[in-house]
Amino acid sequence: MAVLDTTQTTFKQDVLDKKGLIFVDFFAEWCGPCKMTGPIVDQLSESHKDMAFYKVNVDENGDLASQFSVFSIPTFVIFKDGQIVGQFSGGMGKEGFEEEIRKVQG
Repeated sequence: MAVLDTTQTTFKQDVLDKKGLIFVDFFAEWCGPCKMTGPIVDQLSESHKDMAFYKVNVDENGDLASQFSVFSIPTFVIFKDGQIVGQFSGGMGKEGFEEEIRKVQG
């Protein structure tokens, strides 16, 4: 499954109103660590078919970033049934992401 874009306009419908686990990548085009983690998030979306993956451009959706206390990028937020169950920031390797996902899967 591909990583889809979501915005302030569609976030409620795409993320908050959906059941199950949803991984959201808050990023910016100019952010070096974001460019490094983007391909890893793409890989995760292919290996975790049980989760939906979205990305939010913080430059275009500042209010949404503020709403979820995104003060540094990249920041990753995992939702379950519309509620935050995990949040972490910074660049890391694929294994670090896998560990964060395992924490919320139970």
